[in-house]
Amino acid sequence: MPSLRFFFEYGVDTVLWPDDINSELGYPCDLDRLPLSDNARTMARRLAASYQPSLSEDYPPDPSPWPQRQQAAFNDAARNLLSALRGELEPRWTVVDRYHPFPVRSESDTGTGSAPERE
Repeated sequence: MPSLRFFFEYGVDTVLWPDDINSELGYPCDLDRLPLSDNARTMARRLAASYQPSLSEDYPPDPSPWPQRQQAAFNDAARNLLSALRGELEPRWTVVDRYHPFPVRSESDTGTGSAPERE
């Protein structure tokens, strides 16, 4: 069974990559060559496009300029998209999760939470 890797890449408008760079699906995958619903294609393209500004333009190796809340929301959307793509493509293709989520910290980890009020 062929596999497709799921991840985001800067400058790319898709989230699926075949193992074979000479794949008939294209490299990265042309979503129109896969048996996906219009909704799944649209979700994938929108999320890939929304990922682009997560890169620090001043110095790309720096952490994302996105606030923690936006990073967490993107991670959730990526998980939901992966689930939708798997639901439509499996069992004909295996969709392998290669997404590296944003390292979102909880408020207690960042020290930004408010202290409890005293009576």
